[in-house]
Amino acid sequence: MSELEKTAVIPLGVVLRKQPGVTRWARWVWRAAAVLPGAGPASWHVMRRDGEAVEYHAATLPLELHRAETEAYRVALSNQPPVVYVVLRPAEEDDTDAPEEMRVHCVTASPFDAQDYLDSGEELVEPVPMPPALIAWVGSFVDRHHVDQPFKKRRRDRVRIDDTEDGRGDPRIRQEADVFRSPAGRRRLQ
Repeated sequence: MSELEKTAVIPLGVVLRKQPGVTRWARWVWRAAAVLPGAGPASWHVMRRDGEAVEYHAATLPLELHRAETEAYRVALSNQPPVVYVVLRPAEEDDTDAPEEMRVHCVTASPFDAQDYLDSGEELVEPVPMPPALIAWVGSFVDRHHVDQPFKKRRRDRVRIDDTEDGRGDPRIRQEADVFRSPAGRRRLQ
């Protein structure tokens, strides 16, 4: 990888663990159990069975690092232990890639991206400890590309808040029932 590259990509295998739920409302519990750096292609290969619990090599997806997001990767590496995030989505009925009810959507090393997925409420985001080889790979990328940005305090705009224009609406619309006018400028309809 040269110094001028903006991104780095590594294939990352995702191991999912499916085990019986503890309530009658959740039949199965899905967890991301591990990641496999440099893994080959996989599609729900059964790796291990332990009673009703099953571990699958569910998918191999690219883990992309972008040099503009090195601050986020530093945060992920500072966790104890360092983690990578696996984003799971419920499988659609016509989704032939996922024979189970969950599918792996993506993997990311950025906790900020993981938080964005959590905010939607549609996905399940699982932190998975990084293997030592992945820690070294992400760490070397951050070392090569991270540039500290100095803090710059923003000055407030000098806006007058006491200057009001009550009753002024959109000047392009000339009608009595102007929806853009403030309530003080409207006449009451009978």
